[in-house]
Amino acid sequence: MTVSERAHELAIAAAQAAADKKAQDIVIIDVGDQLAITDAFLLAAAPNERQVLAIVDAIEERLLDLPEKAKPVRREGERGGRWVLLDYVDIVVHVQHTEEREFYALDRLWKDCPTIPFVDRDLVDAEAGGSTSTVE
Repeated sequence: MTVSERAHELAIAAAQAAADKKAQDIVIIDVGDQLAITDAFLLAAAPNERQVLAIVDAIEERLLDLPEKAKPVRREGERGGRWVLLDYVDIVVHVQHTEEREFYALDRLWKDCPTIPFVDRDLVDAEAGGSTSTVE
């Protein structure tokens, strides 16, 4: 893993914020060996523009609430709400409309890079709560 501790902290916090707003297809890609400008990309998708913007807002709020606050140095694409990019230097967040996510396929473009595991804590909590059942 080539990402810094800070990049890992930001990526996991941002991914959880996105998951809390029902983002789909959340992936964290370690691009540190391929790019000198950032350590990781966070990719997330939403089915409509309003949800894209809600996810972006949630990510920004969550990263501002960290003990060592993080503010994006650049923000692109907010007006259209189809693909918003948040540049935090250590990580770059891409929140895309589902159609853009499929068309541009950033996952495929960076397929040779390792991913950083992320599991939505709500899924972990649900499993720990005993809500799993077996069918015979």
